[in-house]
Amino acid sequence: MDTLDGMKTVIAVVETGSFTAASERLGLSKALVSKYVGEVECSLGVRLFNRSTRRLALTEAGRSYYDQALPLLDEFSALVDNVSGDQSSPRGLLRISVPVAFGEMELSPVVPKFLKLYPDLQIDLQLSDRMIDMLEEGIDVVIRIGGVDDSNLIAKHIKDLPLILCASPDYLEEHTSPTNANCIAKHNCIIDSNFRIGKQWPIVSPDGETSSIEVQSRVAANSPRAVKEIALASGGIGMIPKFIVEKELADGTLVEVLPGYRTLEFGLFAIYPHRRYLPRKVRCFIDFLVEELEGS
Repeated sequence: MDTLDGMKTVIAVVETGSFTAASERLGLSKALVSKYVGEVECSLGVRLFNRSTRRLALTEAGRSYYDQALPLLDEFSALVDNVSGDQSSPRGLLRISVPVAFGEMELSPVVPKFLKLYPDLQIDLQLSDRMIDMLEEGIDVVIRIGGVDDSNLIAKHIKDLPLILCASPDYLEEHTSPTNANCIAKHNCIIDSNFRIGKQWPIVSPDGETSSIEVQSRVAANSPRAVKEIALASGGIGMIPKFIVEKELADGTLVEVLPGYRTLEFGLFAIYPHRRYLPRKVRCFIDFLVEELEGS
């Protein structure tokens, strides 16, 4: 066993919490992961983990090993990157977690372009709207709408994603199109329950006046695409991320309500662990994403 292999294996077991999850992250068999950990323990003469049939617990020696091995592994990775420089293309597997709608509609179409730029990389795109534990699940970079409150993570702003008010032409013809923010309160509104605002919709007029409008609603959904579909079926006015409805706005099946007014806006962030060294494959992906989405 190479010392670095043993170090990588112990770190993976600590961060994922199990030999099985570590084997999936490293692409090794569970038996080999167990063997590597055993060999590290044997060479050090200490037990890094207390094992039982139900759980795996890190010992004090194991915590000390992890805390000191992590920066060493980062230093080695940085050394390889610095020496190879631009002569070596980033390689290996890049695991990315991204919200379902954004992943399907915005990120997936540009993945082939990224892979063409970096032919030695492979992508594992994991679409999920839940908050994940990056270390436990072996994720290299998380793309999320909205920031994070975790001092162990760094959030790099990529761009802002505005929401807009929109409805179908049939709905607006039947119910009369709103002419100002207060008119919204008289309409059927579709609630996206992902947003904490509930029925209190913030609306900013073209001259900067902010109103908090209590809307009436008979339907809520925890998916922006579901809100879009309800709006398309003349179910009312939805507050929807603009990238979700760009096609419908272009073909006229949805119409922007109160154009010139503004409502919520969320930041799109690339999130990665707070370490001194950021793997080159992650840096290349974030730089690509910023350039690709700039102005879109």
